[in-house]
Amino acid sequence: MTFKHSIKTATEGLKANKARSVLTILGIVIGVTAIILVVSMGQGAQNLILDQVKGMGTRTVIVGGGREPTGPSDAGQIFSDSLTKRDLDLLMRRENTPSVKYIMPLVFGASSAAYESDTFNLTIFGVSPLMEEIFDMPVKNGVFFTDEDVRGRAKYVVIGHKVKTELFGADEAVGKVIKMKEHSFRVIGVLAERGQDFFNFDEAAIIPYTTAQDYVLGIKHFNRIVTEAKSETLINQAAEEIKLTLRESHDITDSTKDDFFVITQVDLAGRLGAITSVLTIFLAAVAAISLVVGGIGIMNIMLVSVTERTKEIGLRKALGATDRDILSQFLLEAIILTGIGGIVGIILGASLSFGISMLIVKIAVLAWSFSFPFSAALLGLGVSGLIGLIFGLYPARKAARKSPINALRYE
Repeated sequence: MTFKHSIKTATEGLKANKARSVLTILGIVIGVTAIILVVSMGQGAQNLILDQVKGMGTRTVIVGGGREPTGPSDAGQIFSDSLTKRDLDLLMRRENTPSVKYIMPLVFGASSAAYESDTFNLTIFGVSPLMEEIFDMPVKNGVFFTDEDVRGRAKYVVIGHKVKTELFGADEAVGKVIKMKEHSFRVIGVLAERGQDFFNFDEAAIIPYTTAQDYVLGIKHFNRIVTEAKSETLINQAAEEIKLTLRESHDITDSTKDDFFVITQVDLAGRLGAITSVLTIFLAAVAAISLVVGGIGIMNIMLVSVTERTKEIGLRKALGATDRDILSQFLLEAIILTGIGGIVGIILGASLSFGISMLIVKIAVLAWSFSFPFSAALLGLGVSGLIGLIFGLYPARKAARKSPINALRYE
């Protein structure tokens, strides 16, 4: 029997039991849909994170206090007090960091802001005026504070778009006074709306770092020191100059004893990309379990089909069909079922991913982009076909080995 005739026979066998065929492929459809959905959303999240990291500037070099976090157990390192005013002064000396263009200290913490009877929970960022340039943060209304305000510990604040909306509604915010940590701050500027970013500046209050240290956070150290290299070719050199300066400041001779860490935007993008990739692979692997379950379901249905069609098998063998012909027929039925399930799963998964992406853009106001995972689609289709081959082989062999005489006498 030719291959074309085998396909035709297998197709007719499936058409004869349409309801059962549809129910059989549901496991495969769900599995492939889940894989496409997980991988697509994972790629979208990865692209969003990397775009936001790159938006901070490809020449940015960030210095953090404490040893570099390598896992959840190191989360407390964010509160290390190892970066001090002395470190900042040394880094700002051009002879120590000739490859660095900008240096900005950064402190942050959670607080609440109150205006009249309204309150809003926000994040406080204590920075210098360089924040506006380094993070590309245009002020929509009002102005940003100055270096003189930093030196004078001025109680000025620039608020995010959502903070303004929650506290002042449609009223003008510039010139009004809000309370944070029992201190009064005059609003001098409102940031343009940015949407959800790597840092959510829409829900932030930005004040001079000296003011934040003395009046709001009550600390003397810095959480981060953000720097920018003079050019992209000098990024690694700038990072090395920063390390050498801080080791000298902290009397460290062994680099393994560093009580600080230096990370470039390239490093950060790479690490975040690796994390999201691993999570996506893990979730896709979990989703793939349903493919195995679907394969077991197909084997079960095919075994039932072999039993129900025993007389048909005996009749075909009596008319000259070989064991190979019977094996091919039932094996092709399993592969066709899983193949159709894979195609339907890909279409359904892509449609759901696209729909969810559109909802994220409209509801969460994120710069989320839909990404169709071609590799996952090909993998899902290939794996579903392979599952059909593996789980369809046993029922097909069982059908092929039936004796034509016993099969014809089967009731």
